Amino acid sequence: MARRMLRAGAGGHVAQSPIVTRRPSRRQATLQFDPMPDRIEPCLVLLAPRAPGGLEWAFEVKWDGYRLAIHVDRGKVRILTRGGHDWTSRFPTITHDALEMGFESAIIDGEAVVLDERGASDFGALQRALGGRGGRKSAAAAILYAFDLLYLDSRDLRALMLDERRDLLMTAIKPHTSIRMSEELDADGAAFLKLACELGLEGIIAKRRDAPYRSGRGGDWLKIKCVQSETFLILGYEPSSVALGGIGRLLLAARCGDGLAYVGSVGTGFTTKTASDLRKLLQSFETEKPAIPLKTKGMVWVQPILPAEVAFRGWTNDGSGLGTCRSRQRS
Repeated sequence: MARRMLRAGAGGHVAQSPIVTRRPSRRQATLQFDPMPDRIEPCLVLLAPRAPGGLEWAFEVKWDGYRLAIHVDRGKVRILTRGGHDWTSRFPTITHDALEMGFESAIIDGEAVVLDERGASDFGALQRALGGRGGRKSAAAAILYAFDLLYLDSRDLRALMLDERRDLLMTAIKPHTSIRMSEELDADGAAFLKLACELGLEGIIAKRRDAPYRSGRGGDWLKIKCVQSETFLILGYEPSSVALGGIGRLLLAARCGDGLAYVGSVGTGFTTKTASDLRKLLQSFETEKPAIPLKTKGMVWVQPILPAEVAFRGWTNDGSGLGTCRSRQRS
């Protein structure tokens, strides 16, 4: 079976070995002609706490971008979002390259991303290219990592097994375009997740090899995310009459040189007992003003001496908080 091996190169770059393709099977070659669907509800991933094991699972990198379906039909391209919105004009390079691939008709399922200098997907960069939330710009630098082929030249492929659909996709993707193959990786699930987290990736995707393409969140595709944790100082809390223990959320700061940098808030992960005990403890350290200037209203401020260990998925790149602090320290 054609796969790629993931490895860490010099400087933390993500490297992949060459693709090896194979001819479509006899079953694939004898498929009947089918009308092309106007839209297909996507197969969605189900969040899982750990990577599954066994040869029945295929693994891919979890790309952090926008889920897209590329529809090619007799010289025309439509790019639809997961929710069915037409974003063809917002991805001009992908649109152009989809036409260049020479399909009579096709529906490709994939993720549009913008890559950082390490070759990892950068969702913040993609959002900025599109003009931010609610923006209307186009992302000419975006590429599509294709991971499934649902329709090809008048044939509906959804009833085929994942391995068969990917075989057809691999023969259809042409190199050196903005549409690239999201490669299956030959690795144990737990080991691959560990490597992905060490490389600073968001996580991995596991897919059942023998499953047809089923719309919705049925469990054939799993998402396993990397989790980071750091210790921060509590700046204050938002009282709540409905939240566990009376704490709606905590405001947090990290040390930045001789001072503090605001890093955000957290409002989950408590039990009734831990939240109640924490609020009693915080009440003994209350102060009138926050330790660093913040405009947030309705907060009870405390002296920044109590640590809190917080698990999170990753840092946003909004030009403030700990990200800015770390940039100053590196310069």
